[in-house]
Amino acid sequence: MTRAAGPAGPAAVATGTAVVTAPPTGATVASPVPASAPLSGANRDRTVTVGIATAMVAKGIGLAAPLVITPACFRYLGDQRYGLWMAITALTGMAWFADLGLGNGLLTRLGQLADDPRQQAREISGAFATLGVVGALLLAALVVVTPVVPWVDLFAVHDPAVAGQTPTLVLICFGAFAVNIPLSLIQRIQYARGQMVQSNIWQSAGALAAMAVVLVAIAADWGPLVVVAGAVLAVPATNLLNTLTYFWSAEPAGRPAPRLVHRDTVVGLLRLGLQFFALTTMSSIAVNVDNPLVAHVLGLSVAAHYAVVGKLFGVLWIFVGLVGMTVWPVNGAALARGEVAWVRRNTRRMVALYGVLVGAAGLLLVGYGHRLIELWVGAADRSTIRLPVLAGLAGWSLLVAVTSPLIMVQNSIGLLRPQFVGWASFLVLATGLKVWWLRQFGLPGLTGAACVAYLLTMVPAALVGYRRALARCGPS
Repeated sequence: MTRAAGPAGPAAVATGTAVVTAPPTGATVASPVPASAPLSGANRDRTVTVGIATAMVAKGIGLAAPLVITPACFRYLGDQRYGLWMAITALTGMAWFADLGLGNGLLTRLGQLADDPRQQAREISGAFATLGVVGALLLAALVVVTPVVPWVDLFAVHDPAVAGQTPTLVLICFGAFAVNIPLSLIQRIQYARGQMVQSNIWQSAGALAAMAVVLVAIAADWGPLVVVAGAVLAVPATNLLNTLTYFWSAEPAGRPAPRLVHRDTVVGLLRLGLQFFALTTMSSIAVNVDNPLVAHVLGLSVAAHYAVVGKLFGVLWIFVGLVGMTVWPVNGAALARGEVAWVRRNTRRMVALYGVLVGAAGLLLVGYGHRLIELWVGAADRSTIRLPVLAGLAGWSLLVAVTSPLIMVQNSIGLLRPQFVGWASFLVLATGLKVWWLRQFGLPGLTGAACVAYLLTMVPAALVGYRRALARCGPS
């Protein structure tokens, strides 16, 4: 029950929260993803398969690149400076809500719009304008606040040399985060238009660029600040280059522009984003409440061991998230044309795929989880992390994985109500049940309570919402 980084986490993928408000005047919801010829069932299957494959490669590179540079960075920066960098990075990671949900909102809206480049450009222009303002306000606030916040005391920096660089490191890391808020929209735009391969190539390029810049800066001894700046600015720089290249080669009618920003579009995007935000926040709390509960009921030591095993199972969310992001806009394009049969067939296939792969991986983690933890962190308290705990985590992972494709269908047309009901019920039932069963049965009670609560709340909500989504878009 841990939340993986980025869009792959259960709050972003398993819940898949999205809602589409009424499109702006002139928009329709009867045709597919923009600026592309209609896809046949075979072509759509190929798009999904290739998208998943390239996303796995891109994610592999994205995970491997930090592992490659970590030893060099740790030695070059020193433990104090490296620890400071990681602490600042953790704070930016906590600000996942800064895009107001507009990234996923735009993904859904573009999937529901007619094949009209001008209307698509209005939506994209509104999203860029809105998040551009958000990023600019954050940068301005950062410039004003940084000199007055006692960052050295906040992060407990003891090395005088590192203390002198602390405000600059804060500006670099948070500044890169703020700049990337609007620039990261390009990934959603490419996914919405079925251009997953291009998006994944650019994401891989960003990770490799960060690795190359850091290693060159260390080899040339350009200084700690340049190393950190190279690491954190490579991704926004790559997104900027991707954005410029993408729209430079686009048809003029499909390019975003300031004159295309309209109040109604911005209001609709904000309304949609805030609903994303509200539902994602609720589901995130429901999913991530486990460690605080374990610490409160069983103590910090048990919570630490549980956090480690939770991270191990969190690897499964990477796969779930990658597949979900690929299928989401493709479902929207198919349903916009009324191709319910393809969506039903593809959803069944995705449920089977998730069931087999996540189920098999869960069984492996149950059988070899203790050995993997010992290899990873050097010790595994088998008296705390017993087999029932591993089995419960595997069962929870399987339940959320097999319901994810059903919820992706709802996302693609903006069906929100069943998810709200399901997650609100889960939050209330699961929290109370977890506290009770933790006290009665120890740590295995936590995972058992999560599975029971999910079966009683989110599984019915996912099934009901899925059927309503299909009924809206065509005959059964």
